Amino acid sequence: MPLTPALMDAKINEHFAFEANDDVEGVLSTLTPDCEHDVVGWPAGPSFGHEPTRGFYETLFADLADGSATPIRRMYGENFLVDETLWSGRAVGRPFGIEGGGRPLEFRMLHVIEFASSGNISREQVWLDVAAILRQLS
Repeated sequence: MPLTPALMDAKINEHFAFEANDDVEGVLSTLTPDCEHDVVGWPAGPSFGHEPTRGFYETLFADLADGSATPIRRMYGENFLVDETLWSGRAVGRPFGIEGGGRPLEFRMLHVIEFASSGNISREQVWLDVAAILRQLS
């Protein structure tokens, strides 16, 4: 049975709230155990399952701080959504290999999220506005 847009919104908003609080365990709780997590361009490539995905989030939370994700637009299909979001926060580590120096950072992201019948996220693919990141941190 397909999930409703309201259920998909609730899960992705829960996921983003855990990210905003640097809560790795919370983020993982929104993903299926066999999830595929793919931040396009990430040097290590996609990860599969909770433990490899944990490493991505531990690195991310060390590099970015005070983050908030503001949805711009969402489109829905059968058990998937496409989410355009504006991320705002600070670059405190070396996000994407660039020295952050605690500077403010803001960039758009496009998420393609697939959901399992359980309602958890089975696949998350993220596309980043790398040009905006480079412009602000270079």
